Amino acid sequence: MEPIQLISDNFIEENCDFKSLIEGLREGFSTDKIEVPLRHHHDFSNPEENKDSTLLLMPAFQPGRDLGVKIVTVSPNNGKYDLPSIQGTYIYLDAHKGNIKAILDAKSLTGKRTAATSALASSYLSRKDASSMLMIGTGALAINLIQAHASVRPIKQVYVWGRTLQKAQLVCDALKDFPFRCIAVATIEEVISQVAIISSATLSPVPLVFGKWLKEGQHLDLVGAYKKDMREADDEAILRSSVFLDTYQGGLKESGDILIPLNNGVITRESIKADLFELCCNKKSGRTSDTEITFFKSVGHALEDLVAAAYFYKEFNLKSETNV
Repeated sequence: MEPIQLISDNFIEENCDFKSLIEGLREGFSTDKIEVPLRHHHDFSNPEENKDSTLLLMPAFQPGRDLGVKIVTVSPNNGKYDLPSIQGTYIYLDAHKGNIKAILDAKSLTGKRTAATSALASSYLSRKDASSMLMIGTGALAINLIQAHASVRPIKQVYVWGRTLQKAQLVCDALKDFPFRCIAVATIEEVISQVAIISSATLSPVPLVFGKWLKEGQHLDLVGAYKKDMREADDEAILRSSVFLDTYQGGLKESGDILIPLNNGVITRESIKADLFELCCNKKSGRTSDTEITFFKSVGHALEDLVAAAYFYKEFNLKSETNV
């Protein structure tokens, strides 16, 4: 039996080519061969924090080829312990014989696949000439989202907003060697109307993006607000936009950014233009004009993890062969 490969966050961070990963995801979303059960989502009490934590189990499999499951916990208050709020492990297996091929640290795997998925959506939904971006949030996803968006669009100017200007500056400092200018900003409102792409990845329970600030032609990429009672954009933002999801399966059931306006009658199920399966299969169109405002909500999908695990497993073995 082949040994189980242990693929670390460091390897994933150092060996991710976003363009290649995005194309892998495009292929994954355009096939019907990958089966993905609805993920298990369990909120559980965390008495010491007086705030619920979450357990997520995300399986996916391509019969006869490979399968995997991600085990994730979300602990919103972990910042005060200098720990990430999202932690997890990915188990990657052979779907034919059932043996484990690799165990991957899920932190970087999730960050890379999430950012690549947003960039995949952007390739259909943002303007092709989009050269500016606002990043809302300074967590682990921020740097990945900026890099991924810049891999599909000619980004030259990036603004970063966080709960503190110091945290926003740290993100900018980490990107100082990239071919775009990165500036930390004190408020969202001061720059949001100036950019082509707005990406938000926060744990905010209340909207940070307001429709009154948006302008024609913008693309809104919402990655945070992972619970039914959380949202990053208000009703006016969704009403002014053409709305797209990563998947109907998760987007219509787990995201407050979609569920709250749906339940309040602000939008209907028919308001959703398409998901990534339909976009990647060319069954439905993305952006249709330069003046359209597009709204993409990502909640995460186990297909993304399986595709990313296969990508990094291949890269790991290629590197191992090279080093022999």
